[in-house]
Amino acid sequence: MTITTTTGPPTGADPMGVTVNGAATSEAAETAASPIPAARQAAPPGRAAGSGSEATAGEPVTAASHDPRTHGFLPERPPVRSMIGTWTRLDAMARAAATAPDRETAVALVERARRAGELAALRQRVSRLSLRNAEAAAMRIAVIAVSCGWCGLDPQAPAAREVADEAFLDLWAAIAHRIDHDQFVALPTLALHNWAPERKPRRHIPIDQLARTETLVPIVRWAPEGQPLSRLDRLMLAATRLEAHGIWLFRLAETLAGRSPDDSSTPTALRRLVRVQHALRAQLLAEAAELAAAPATPQQRAVLGALAEQGALEPPVLQAADAVLGIGGRRLGEGRRQLLRRHLPAQQRAWLSAMDRHCAPVRTLAHRGGPDAAVYREAQESLIALRRTYAALVQAAARPGTAPLTVAA
Repeated sequence: MTITTTTGPPTGADPMGVTVNGAATSEAAETAASPIPAARQAAPPGRAAGSGSEATAGEPVTAASHDPRTHGFLPERPPVRSMIGTWTRLDAMARAAATAPDRETAVALVERARRAGELAALRQRVSRLSLRNAEAAAMRIAVIAVSCGWCGLDPQAPAAREVADEAFLDLWAAIAHRIDHDQFVALPTLALHNWAPERKPRRHIPIDQLARTETLVPIVRWAPEGQPLSRLDRLMLAATRLEAHGIWLFRLAETLAGRSPDDSSTPTALRRLVRVQHALRAQLLAEAAELAAAPATPQQRAVLGALAEQGALEPPVLQAADAVLGIGGRRLGEGRRQLLRRHLPAQQRAWLSAMDRHCAPVRTLAHRGGPDAAVYREAQESLIALRRTYAALVQAAARPGTAPLTVAA
């Protein structure tokens, strides 16, 4: 994957408190003037949009290159809210599995679908899905897999067939092949492809702005219809909003890529990075009280625990900050960093690896003294605090009777 640097941030008010027309637009000018590595000269080919029969009504059908500064790691268009045809059965199964009282009930739903021939029928139709609808199907597969306690399985491994339903594993493997992503049963799929605006926007707006400014609701709810959203619902929506607000972090990552630590613009970009990370942490703290007050079930806590065991709960925006600042590589080891990234699509993993390389000169500030090094260390400390706050939010979702977070969390 290559990284483009030709698109600057849009004008307007930055929800993170950074003035776009002033600081951020000068940041775009800095990016254009920076020494850009050869691998960053062109954007990758964009994904083809879904066919008109499969696209959600009223949505424009366009092809666009994936530029993380455009919408971070959010999908390029709003997720598919309603599936059609035979795929309505998968949607219904996912909704029933998400609200099942325990894993045994969820597994029984899958077994009934296999006996009725529904899973085999879906498997035969995977190749006909547009990529966008395949991602929508993957989200529903992920909901079913974690509800059944199968999130750690490789659907193509022989041992998996001793644990899970074979027909479901075949469907899972076919979807993974269609979207070219083997490890999609994780937070990025469960959160970033499982939301919709509560009301239809009056006009087309960028997807990160849509996710920031509109009230979001889950497509597949972990709470029964008519009941308040569960803690798991609120955690997934919080992860989506975190990604939408974190678009400024992606833009700053591009600004710092390839920069010399002695460049006068480097400490300026790092100070903005600190402000964004502080704002993201404040956002999580503001959402903590509502999340802690929401209902939770043992089954939902089991889902969170299973995802945490697989390292599948790290939001992509935090991984982007880590690629710039090197916290994960230093504290967790390179192997652990790649373990967290395996749940992201190949394009996104490649972008993070490119940031690892291109931001290496900036990371040499960790071994220096002086005011620039102090700013770099402040950026690292703010990322550590943000990660701890997110971890506390996950713990609040997973534990009954957890008190709301405090600013000192």
